[in-house]
Amino acid sequence: MAANAEPGFSTRQVHVGATTVPASPRALPIYLTAGFTFTDLDESAEHFGTGAGFGYTRTGNPTVQAVENRLASLEGGDQAVLVSSGQAAVTVALLALAGAGDHIVVSEHIYEGTRGLLLDNLARLGIETTFVDTSDLDAWRDAITPRTKALFAETLSNARNDVLDIAAVSAIGREHGIPLVVDSTFTTPYLLRPIEHGAAIVVHSASKFLAGQGAVLGGVIVDDGRFDAAASGHLFPHLVHADRLGGASYAEKYGARARGAYIRESVAPRFGPAPSPLNAFLIGQGIETLSLRVERQSQNALAIAQWLENRPEVERVDHVGLASHPHHGLGARYLTRGTGSVFTVTLRGGLEAARHVVQSVKLITHMTHLGDVRSLVLHPQSTSHSARTVEERERAGVFPGTIRLSVGIEDVDDLLADLEQALVGVPVAERETVVL
Repeated sequence: MAANAEPGFSTRQVHVGATTVPASPRALPIYLTAGFTFTDLDESAEHFGTGAGFGYTRTGNPTVQAVENRLASLEGGDQAVLVSSGQAAVTVALLALAGAGDHIVVSEHIYEGTRGLLLDNLARLGIETTFVDTSDLDAWRDAITPRTKALFAETLSNARNDVLDIAAVSAIGREHGIPLVVDSTFTTPYLLRPIEHGAAIVVHSASKFLAGQGAVLGGVIVDDGRFDAAASGHLFPHLVHADRLGGASYAEKYGARARGAYIRESVAPRFGPAPSPLNAFLIGQGIETLSLRVERQSQNALAIAQWLENRPEVERVDHVGLASHPHHGLGARYLTRGTGSVFTVTLRGGLEAARHVVQSVKLITHMTHLGDVRSLVLHPQSTSHSARTVEERERAGVFPGTIRLSVGIEDVDDLLADLEQALVGVPVAERETVVL
């Protein structure tokens, strides 16, 4: 490695943000405290005036900050803000951009919790949403109005594994000064870094792959630090106008870092989804092995998807690593280190076949989660997508016989053996009518 070159991904996931002061703990310390003492009045005034140092864990904590620095480095972003859950990360990111009377354009292929947030909660605050097909670039462009403040999508859709063309969609947004916000939970910064392709903000449910062990909740927002006041300041007066006391605007104080600073100083602490320092510590521990786990999970998932695609009980497998997937070419362009480990399988026998498999697996765990070191299975129609109409579910690739797999790090032969025994006795019916 050249003297001035940036260390590699796996090196940074271990070392960035770690304590290296002599005689201090080598592992990240846990500052499990609500607040921090001040030496004198001037120090407390300095903290409240400039944000220097630490005063209260809701606004900053050394353990949390170390994990934030690590995540910003891995995503190639300017700064990261850790919050209490992935849902909190999406909420904070969108509320940093949009308010009453504003509009967001969103991929229709997103997590149901986010969809509910947009339709039920943000709508009550006067924020309107237009949903578009992830793959239809004209639909993205046509949906933009003078009130649009953000574009939002996921890197890999749940459940059909559609790939977001980040460069193309972000370019459409830039034509209007509108940032693209990307949920990259399924791909992690190891497989894909959306900021490198033009995204402005990246969010994750840190509860999933980043933590890895399924023990804690957390979320993160990473800003690219490229806010352009001249190009998009007219859309975001809260970033370019003086504050309510007549003080300098965020753009004047922070320049290109204004949006990230606003997320950190105004939205996240005031809405209050602060992460526990203990949870931050466990997320940081998980990140140290992220590349190893995700590489193994992706390899296992592709092998399982290929095996399932040739089974007589299987109608279709929606895994972007398969040549049969309509987004396989796009996936090959964006996902050069692996194609992820969460995908769906639709069984020919419909609901009863899905029920049989979900209730027959022994090694694979039936639960609501993904990105775990353990392999997991869920039936989307009756769980994650139950609030959608039949037509909406089918557009998302969810049918009565569809099951979702999140593949872990177990020996792949053991996972295949478990699926094989679970498929024994599965009713084989006529092919379901599946619309691609």
